[in-house]
Amino acid sequence: MWRSRVVLGVLASLSLTFGVAGSAVAGVGLPPVVAHVPTSDKVVFITIDDGWNHDPAAARTLIGKRVPVTLFLLPGATSYDTGYFTDLIEQGRATVENHTVNHPDLTTLDAAGKDAEVCGAREQLKGTFGRAPQLLRPPYGAVNDDVRLAAKACGVKALVTWTYDFTTWDQTPPTPRLKAGDIVLLHFTPTLEADLERALAAARAAGLKPAALMPQLKAAGLA
Repeated sequence: MWRSRVVLGVLASLSLTFGVAGSAVAGVGLPPVVAHVPTSDKVVFITIDDGWNHDPAAARTLIGKRVPVTLFLLPGATSYDTGYFTDLIEQGRATVENHTVNHPDLTTLDAAGKDAEVCGAREQLKGTFGRAPQLLRPPYGAVNDDVRLAAKACGVKALVTWTYDFTTWDQTPPTPRLKAGDIVLLHFTPTLEADLERALAAARAAGLKPAALMPQLKAAGLA
């Protein structure tokens, strides 16, 4: 599992080259694919996916340390304990964004399927949290121009993949040396608290601080 996630992470990083840079050539006018944010600020971006495991220790860390975090949530994962996430929003510095309804590989779906997954999640998350998501994390980092077109139709400003996955799957991944603008991927798993602390420690070691993602995307002209 961990090795497959690493491969997907590499592919997601490569998508930046053909997404953001390629948007001026292929897929003109489509939202960019972002695996790293170009910035001179000494910041990194903490993102957490899915939402199935509601770890109170991780929530205490995020709220207590006022960590800016972007949550790419599945609507079904929030429905049985919405309060866990509203506390992160209201007491912490969390923003909820789109991760589809059922976590499919969007590149395998027809246009109607893409619409149901992306627009469907948008409407459900808006109904729950009172704000329509503007960012999409495509499951598995799988994206092409058809996915970008569907995302645009659902109000998506940018598709966000990741630079490094800190999630412990079968084993704890090696800790990379983070650089300014890197996007850290975590998941709501039983190891979230430990994975989050490793990511925060890696940021400190590199002289970086977590920052809110959307303002930096806007500053870079990517959203």
